[in-house]
Amino acid sequence: MLESSSVLLFIVFVLLFILLLFVVLIRKNGTAALIWNEIIREKITNFIMNQSKEQRILNFVLQNAVRGDPCSVLDTIDKYCSQKEWAMNVGNEKGLILDKTVEEVQPSVALELGTYCGYSAVRIARLLKAGAYLLTVEFNPEFAAIAKQIIEFAGVQDKVKLLEGPSEEIIPQLKKKYEVDTLDFVFLDHWKDRYTPDAILIQECNLLRKGSVLLADNIIVPGAPEFLNYIRNNPRFQCTNYPSHLEYMNVEDAMEKAVFLG
Repeated sequence: MLESSSVLLFIVFVLLFILLLFVVLIRKNGTAALIWNEIIREKITNFIMNQSKEQRILNFVLQNAVRGDPCSVLDTIDKYCSQKEWAMNVGNEKGLILDKTVEEVQPSVALELGTYCGYSAVRIARLLKAGAYLLTVEFNPEFAAIAKQIIEFAGVQDKVKLLEGPSEEIIPQLKKKYEVDTLDFVFLDHWKDRYTPDAILIQECNLLRKGSVLLADNIIVPGAPEFLNYIRNNPRFQCTNYPSHLEYMNVEDAMEKAVFLG
């Protein structure tokens, strides 16, 4: 009896140690944090609540943000994702880098690849000058539907056109179907393995002018090494790195700005 109790205590101790180790990894390791938040925790919560995380974010915005106030919508999403459930928005810290870049470029036509729930679309749109607009591309129809509602609730729908479908199909249509001459600003925040091919495709479709700016998110976590190697070794671009942290976490991340030299 005493021996079995000792074995049980040992098993409990080992399990607690593994749990503690995993918690430490989540806080310090970006990959572990993404696995926990995006795969384990999210799937369990979705099953229990019979609702997607993105729908929960939308509901929180509708219940707590001020309609027609983009900053209120952004603050509400940041509050939810920092206090309740992590989500892959650009977030408040890297959002300041995005803000600064948009304010410097003052784009007339901007493109976002990866709308998700519409956070960065709202963030960009609120800074656009009169007559300027943002085209934002989202492959996932559920995300696109939620983003559309958040964009409209924030009151920036007149500055944002949401295009649903794969980026590799939409980019070649921008000139003829959407009457885009050139893009002043491109925000890459979709699948990381699409950064390089889409950057190349945008050039092949003659969508960049001298001075056009590309800004890529999450170049450390989850990481975009192929894109960094391509863009930094391309003589047609001048690059700047902006160290930061993974959204809503104390995990190192960064953004990369690339100015097209023509």
